[in-house]
Amino acid sequence: MQKIRKGDQVVVLSGRDKGRRGAVVQVLADGRVVVESVNMVKKHQRPNPQVGKQGGIIDKEMPLAIAKVAIWNPSTKKGDRVGVRTLKDGKRVRFFKSNGEQLDV
Repeated sequence: MQKIRKGDQVVVLSGRDKGRRGAVVQVLADGRVVVESVNMVKKHQRPNPQVGKQGGIIDKEMPLAIAKVAIWNPSTKKGDRVGVRTLKDGKRVRFFKSNGEQLDV
């Protein structure tokens, strides 16, 4: 079970975007995540009229290492670690390590 999933609110722990929050847009197979409006870079893009892409300098989100982000815990207002526990009915759920609250319902 993945500890960080698409749609989770995360906070960046290190780097130039330290402290910024955003939702996970994509989780890559190599252990990286793309977070909305975090780790933005300028990309020089050539126009492609066949696809309808306009050329110019665009802002693009680049992936971050999954170890550089932590899930945002709204009750403690901090980034938190996540664990996985199995309920009595066999369902696996994620929970916050600091206060034991369940993340999945």
